[in-house]
Amino acid sequence: MFATNHLGHFALTHHLTPLLAATPGSRIVTTGSFAAKSESLDPDDLQSTHDYRPKRAYARSKLAQMLFAVELDRRLRAAGSTTTSVLVHPGGALDALTPARPPLHARSTGQRLRHLPLGLVVQGKEAAAWPAVRAVLDPSVRDGQMWSPRQFGLRGTPRSEPLWNHLTDPTTAARLWAASCDLTGIDLLPTPPTRLDGAAADG
Repeated sequence: MFATNHLGHFALTHHLTPLLAATPGSRIVTTGSFAAKSESLDPDDLQSTHDYRPKRAYARSKLAQMLFAVELDRRLRAAGSTTTSVLVHPGGALDALTPARPPLHARSTGQRLRHLPLGLVVQGKEAAAWPAVRAVLDPSVRDGQMWSPRQFGLRGTPRSEPLWNHLTDPTTAARLWAASCDLTGIDLLPTPPTRLDGAAADG
């Protein structure tokens, strides 16, 4: 799960870097999850090999994606890149609340009525896609932002919201980045070396 949700995206971004660098104003949008809001990473067991619990493993893999997006933004800015890194999450999304698209997705009247009360809290997957669509297309979106549903982060039109506290931890993000490089065998956007005075070093 960690490999699919995080390492695959980490490696894909690495392989797309030349194309992104050659495209002024290119944008990388990473999709996290509301499930990661109350989760934390175990840097010594990123792949949940010692204590696998499906829901927790999923939430941690999405948290890894979100930390990746924030750290990617930091490294892009340090490198003077015009590529932006934007983070989104869909909030609460249920198939049962998604409009029917026969024959791919059909709902009976009973299914619609049974899940109707959930519509007060969460939304269908077509609405849950709005934050990602806006992050991709809206020219006002800026690097390092996080876009999510407006109402409690679970439903509604997308808005920019402050990063969650645990997404701003540079130590955890740096450890995750180093581990991702080791596990994939690639070195994506190494941090530029700096002099003691903080200025970028030559060569």
